[in-house]
Amino acid sequence: MVLTALRGGLSFLTRLPVGSDEGTWEAFRRSPGVFPLVGYVVGALAAIPLLLPLPVATGAAGYLVTLYLLTGVTHADGLADLGDAAVVHGDADHRLDVLKDSQTGVGGALALGVTLVVLALGALGLAGASGRIGLTAGIAIAIAAEVGAKVGMAMLVCLGTPAHEGLGSALVGENDRSHLFGVAVACLPLVLLAARSGGWAVLAAFACGPLVALAMRSWGQTRLGGVSGDLIGATNELSRAAAIHTGVVVWTLF
Repeated sequence: MVLTALRGGLSFLTRLPVGSDEGTWEAFRRSPGVFPLVGYVVGALAAIPLLLPLPVATGAAGYLVTLYLLTGVTHADGLADLGDAAVVHGDADHRLDVLKDSQTGVGGALALGVTLVVLALGALGLAGASGRIGLTAGIAIAIAAEVGAKVGMAMLVCLGTPAHEGLGSALVGENDRSHLFGVAVACLPLVLLAARSGGWAVLAAFACGPLVALAMRSWGQTRLGGVSGDLIGATNELSRAAAIHTGVVVWTLF
């Protein structure tokens, strides 16, 4: 069952050619603990360029390119849609109408652009923290950031209420806070990762995902009337960007 759900999670959250069907999707949407498992896979694969003997800027660019080749644009699109909804005036229904509009406005372009710039600058720090040999701080932070971002998504799925009918409600409507235990269990390997490399920097990077998710859930409840698929995707992007910088800062200072 776990392997089936993991296959569904990889198919839904990445562009990896794992294949999927209705059974894998059903298993995934009822198993929030799979979110962080996918995070380990994405974080490790995206960090490969940081291990190569490349200039720092090239390693950072390689991380970004690999990341979005792996994950596609779905979550980034959610961030752009949420940016548009965040800047409009009106009630929750009006914001939801803007959220569903496929056209990207100034708010969406700004939210996506700033987040990508922040992530790119953080990736430079990651490349600098990576010694290109073995499991270094940069690699560990990259993995922790991705796992934390996916934990944030899982928290929204377990703690949120659907803002409207759609793909997001197919996840949010199927889970509750009792499923967070499985999410927590899936995070245990990260403790071992922190003990081996990065220490507090890895834990600090990881913590950004849950913290951003709580803030986004509060905003979603107030502004949208609940959690939408776009809000879940945006949380992933914002959490990752915050986590990369937080991890690098803590690693640099301590």
